[in-house]
Amino acid sequence: MAHDSVGTVIAASMVGTAIEFYDFYAYGTASANYFPKIFFSDKTNPTVALLVSLLTFAIAFIARPLGSLIFGHYGDKMGRKTTLVVSLMTMGLSTFLIGCLPTYSQWGLLAVVVLCLCRFIQGIGLGGEWSGAALVATENAPANKRALYGSFPELGAPIGFFLSNGTYFVLESFCTPAQMLAWGWRVPFLLSIVLVVVGLVVRVHMEETPIFRLAQEQKKTVKSPLKEVFRTSWRQVLQATFIVAVTYTLFYTLATWSLAWGTKTRAEGGGGLGFTNREYLLMLMAGICVFALFIVLSCVYADKLGRRRVLMFSAVALVVFSFVFPYLLMGHRNFVEIMVFLCVGFALMGIAFGPVGAILPELFSANVRYSGSGLGYNLAAIVGAAFVPTVATWLSSHWGVQSVGLYMAVMAVCCLVALLTCKETKDTDFTA
Repeated sequence: MAHDSVGTVIAASMVGTAIEFYDFYAYGTASANYFPKIFFSDKTNPTVALLVSLLTFAIAFIARPLGSLIFGHYGDKMGRKTTLVVSLMTMGLSTFLIGCLPTYSQWGLLAVVVLCLCRFIQGIGLGGEWSGAALVATENAPANKRALYGSFPELGAPIGFFLSNGTYFVLESFCTPAQMLAWGWRVPFLLSIVLVVVGLVVRVHMEETPIFRLAQEQKKTVKSPLKEVFRTSWRQVLQATFIVAVTYTLFYTLATWSLAWGTKTRAEGGGGLGFTNREYLLMLMAGICVFALFIVLSCVYADKLGRRRVLMFSAVALVVFSFVFPYLLMGHRNFVEIMVFLCVGFALMGIAFGPVGAILPELFSANVRYSGSGLGYNLAAIVGAAFVPTVATWLSSHWGVQSVGLYMAVMAVCCLVALLTCKETKDTDFTA
């Protein structure tokens, strides 16, 4: 049975996740730094403007399970390839349109409504993206290298993050704050169309995965994949949700909340640490390189030792980290402490996130794999990410930064419990 080349598999699976994290982090950065003044200006209480802006960040996460239901149904019924092409177009066009929107001063409340609508549609497209990309990688992988192949879509995360951060870094290096508010914030959203075109070219020319074609030949595909998921695999959906949720909580604590905490004054809802946006973005880009390295390392060991061992280590380490990191976020302009916080945090993020590309598809049988893994992954986005920047900002402003660490520890414990209820999936028959 024909397989795509390794290069095609890497490109087709990685590009969607790269766009996902590029789009989401571009929005996260804009919602933390620019949207409070562009769409939600409240001169009497900047913290309220920041909180409301960050709430719009949650809209796409709420939409994602709906996207996973829609795209998962067609992905398990019609195939991975067509579904991934449509999800990429949906996601990319909505992101591009955000960059074209009039501001509140131009359209008033209508501008906010259209922003939320674009964000919702973006979430629909993203809901079908990750699980399809993970299946393109793992369903083309040799049995003893599924975790390593599963790292391809996961590596899209640091690539997208780096591209988004790098774009903002370059813009803020050459633009004044007034120019960033006037037009500079739009540039990362408009540039996303380039990634979308590249992704479409790769995906239109790729083959359907061999495992899905085998399922078609053996007539194992089902008419109602979602009904089958809820009938036979609801436990696995819950397990997948809480295995992944902590990675989302950690990522958006590191990447979105800590950016606001490090660069804003206490009156604006930050920690008054005294860093400029450019300084913090540069430190984040250094941390993201650590993230990419540990994704690959964790997947190599997940193929050797098993997925559960690697993920259980990361969950326990995250509990410890959760009680330590608040003490790294209290000094004024202490670059060393922030770099330790970001590098250790992103290393643990890589360990926790890498094997997810293998373990989630392995929890489900081939005929419901797109629906099941997608639903678990995107429910995790609500549980672990949707309200993280908002909740962390509220907690830190009312109870101090230690409360954010406690929040993280609770999510890590939930992940550990989910892993303890799972069996090792490394030797699963992936064609079944």
